[in-house]
Amino acid sequence: MFKSILVPIDLADTDLAKPAIATAATLAETWQGTVHLLNVMPMTPVMLAEYVPADFDAQQRETAEEALSIVARESGIPAERISYTVRQGGIYHEILEEAAKVQADLIVMTSHRPAMRTYFLGSNAGHVVRYAKCSVLVVRP
Repeated sequence: MFKSILVPIDLADTDLAKPAIATAATLAETWQGTVHLLNVMPMTPVMLAEYVPADFDAQQRETAEEALSIVARESGIPAERISYTVRQGGIYHEILEEAAKVQADLIVMTSHRPAMRTYFLGSNAGHVVRYAKCSVLVVRP
């Protein structure tokens, strides 16, 4: 049923992602599927571009890829059944784009407990739930 599972990860808080990774691992094992980890880097603001090194985005991407490789190794998912990628842009937009690219059957993500501000503004998880073309499982930590 779930052959391709996408797990977006915020590398600033990898502990928050652990329940989603564990859930995805169990589902992938049950359905003989694959898990795709994703980190979305924000765009460097134009007004800061002159203050950072020319290769700043490349350095950030390399650091994020190294961190994702560690998360992948520590997940317990066999190497042939897990992959990872780093994208840059708006968080929910990039999650939806990656889901389409890997033909995800399921997106498993964690979300903070809702605060009053998210009831009015919405969260990245909320946007993904509303606009994804596949099933979305939001795991509460």
